[in-house]
Amino acid sequence: MFNRIRKDIQAVLDRDPAARNKLEVILCYSGFHAVILHRLAHWFYNRGLRLTARLISQFSRFITGIEIHPAAKIGEGLFIDHGMGVVIGETAEIGNNVTIYQGATLGGTGKETGKRHPTIGNNVVISSGAKILGPFKVGDNSKIGANAVVLREVEPNCTVVGVPGKIVRKDNKRVASVRDEIDLDQVRLPDPITDQIKEIIQRIQTLEERIKELEGKCNHETL
Repeated sequence: MFNRIRKDIQAVLDRDPAARNKLEVILCYSGFHAVILHRLAHWFYNRGLRLTARLISQFSRFITGIEIHPAAKIGEGLFIDHGMGVVIGETAEIGNNVTIYQGATLGGTGKETGKRHPTIGNNVVISSGAKILGPFKVGDNSKIGANAVVLREVEPNCTVVGVPGKIVRKDNKRVASVRDEIDLDQVRLPDPITDQIKEIIQRIQTLEERIKELEGKCNHETL
């Protein structure tokens, strides 16, 4: 428990340039508070004290604005930045060194029973407002763009954007470095719609030039 708490503190210091020291993280970071309270609630939940666990999780939601079901499984080094509006469902599983920004949801798609929430791999970044809905896996080292809605499995080392979410980048190399540094860039992401519009414009320009060329030949032959 204490080893995980130490890693949770270090995750904040490593990924938030505004975090100046450990004491500031312990006293002022609601994402850190939510993770610590969840670990306590999860401990009670696993020992059959379900009501106590739910009361702790509801208290955590009240003071942090972050809702994590006590049954959710969370690995080491989770960093919830700002955190307001984050929701993590009952059967969700989160790996190590994951970063979640405000307004993100790890939810289900209906009234299914059993496993109904996503499994998040290691070193994943879930950007502001992203929704990951369903009992599938988001692979290691992947990045979910802001406000993306992910409804199907994501392979490792991918970047997903859009509604519904589409994989727009996939490599054979890790997104994280050998030191497990996390790529927190939420801005410079590929835009598939813009790329398609640019391709259409380029195609139209090519066709217009070809039409002008053919018209010139026809006029020359007529003369």
